[in-house]
Amino acid sequence: MSSMSRRHLMFAATGLAAVAAAPRVVFAQAAAPAPAAAPTGPFTLPPLAYPTNAFEPHIDAKTMEIHHDKHHAAYVANVNNVAKTNPQLGTAKIEDVLGNLNALDDSIKFTVRNNLGGHANHTMFWEIMGPNGGKPEGELLAAIDRDLGGMEKFQNDFNAAGGRQFGSGWVFVTVAKDGKLAIETRPNQDNPMMDGKRALMGNDVWEHAYYLNYQNRRADYLKAWWNTVNWAKVAERYAAAKAGTLGV
Repeated sequence: MSSMSRRHLMFAATGLAAVAAAPRVVFAQAAAPAPAAAPTGPFTLPPLAYPTNAFEPHIDAKTMEIHHDKHHAAYVANVNNVAKTNPQLGTAKIEDVLGNLNALDDSIKFTVRNNLGGHANHTMFWEIMGPNGGKPEGELLAAIDRDLGGMEKFQNDFNAAGGRQFGSGWVFVTVAKDGKLAIETRPNQDNPMMDGKRALMGNDVWEHAYYLNYQNRRADYLKAWWNTVNWAKVAERYAAAKAGTLGV
């Protein structure tokens, strides 16, 4: 063996020995800190009744995950924080609180409006969505035909209203106690309950609801969203509205 080869072997052996003798901490990765627990309280994040990829390609799984686990969870955490020092929020019905915002102290009114409103809106939103949602039938379809001009006109008008909503907000179908339907929009996380009305269904047009997949193409998202509607759930809400028992 040449002297050059012997020197290479000696250097290699020395390097391996140094690595073996090095403290393990040099190579260990620091453990990621555990995420802070969301404030607990009277309000809870409702679990999804379907997997986050249930609506692909119309709504991607990552958007669903962020929308539910981050955005909606933040509204719940924020209103639970307020409820710590205002326990009456947790003992009243959500519809009663949102329907009487002026009864709240000015120091919490803004936070409750945005965060309890966001919780109510999103709770409704997840409920009326579902894979293989079918089509409207029976009394619900009759009301759509009577008040909204049939399905095609209804969807076109609903999409147009959602597209016109400036900035963040929602497009709703409101339902009166007599079953009459109307298309209305609200800014931010406002809810029809704040005006003494009820939301039969609605679509979120905040950018967090669609931007990963659709970017600035809100109109495309609005059209695609109809593939996610669970019409059986909407029909249940319509029956509850007529019976005077529809809440959030």
